[in-house]
Amino acid sequence: MIIVMKNGTTEEHITKLSNWLSERFNVQVNPIYGTGTTVLALVGDTGAVDKDALLLDKYVERITKVQEPFKLANRKMHPQDTIVKIADGVEVGGKKIVVMAGPCSVESREQIIDVAKNVKKNGATVLRGGAWKPRSSPYSFQGLKAEGLDLLHEAHKETGLPVVTEITNPAHIELFMEKCDCFQVGARNMQNFELLKELGQTDKPVLLKRGFANTIEEFLMSAEYLMAGGNKNVILCERGIRTYETYTRNTLDISAVPVLKRMSHLPVVVDPSHAGGIYWMVEPLARAAVAAGADGLMIEVHNDPAHALSDGAQSLTYESFEETMNSLRSIANAMGREI
Repeated sequence: MIIVMKNGTTEEHITKLSNWLSERFNVQVNPIYGTGTTVLALVGDTGAVDKDALLLDKYVERITKVQEPFKLANRKMHPQDTIVKIADGVEVGGKKIVVMAGPCSVESREQIIDVAKNVKKNGATVLRGGAWKPRSSPYSFQGLKAEGLDLLHEAHKETGLPVVTEITNPAHIELFMEKCDCFQVGARNMQNFELLKELGQTDKPVLLKRGFANTIEEFLMSAEYLMAGGNKNVILCERGIRTYETYTRNTLDISAVPVLKRMSHLPVVVDPSHAGGIYWMVEPLARAAVAAGADGLMIEVHNDPAHALSDGAQSLTYESFEETMNSLRSIANAMGREI
């Protein structure tokens, strides 16, 4: 349920009404302050809420029911775009399209620091890299784990780039809190609800990837788990879905970008590397994502893709990353945005 307040409603009255609704009807009330308008988003069993009594309040403009199961992630609840701050000067959801770049896996100190310096030089503002790597095969490289996390943090100190890295285990949250700036929940863990609940108890940004066989509503319901716990700093990431096509690693659902932007107020990032799975597809898919309105990109870059321990086939070289960034700038400028 959404209660739209009239212009000029005081914060004191909003607080008083919110407390009364919470105590009287046992619902969670989330005040959302916009430009000139304040909205009260009610979450919980709102069936008992007396709409007629509320409309007697002279400051209530109108009341609307939200039918979708995701409430906090719903644009009806929060008409204005949410901007998620990853670090000072790095915000996802604004005019600037944020590029997160780096290797699939951290392999060594020399590798991650060299890649970090290069992607920063070419315009990336966030360093991505995997320490714990969930792989389809138990025999594949699983990452350097805690050592990899330490190396990412060292690369951060060396370059100043904030770090986004994947977490797979709720028991690791405290360790990650000190070593990264944004949690990544991978496609395989999109519906790991116990992990989502625990991450929802933090205030650190979470980049949530869509599962490769999940609907958009299921995707948003996973975001709801994070937000219901109190963490409103959620970034959605479309990384391709599984279809009957086998030529590419996945099929990039480019339509998910405008659909998510219409259904939700949360920022949307696209991962063209995992979508195509082939290095030469990254640039055209990234261009399409920017043209569709994505707020950011997650691109895999490696110093030596041919000898990468994971996902070398989809990783860009330094030269191709530079070319891709130059290409993306022209698309962004045409849309009144920047990279």
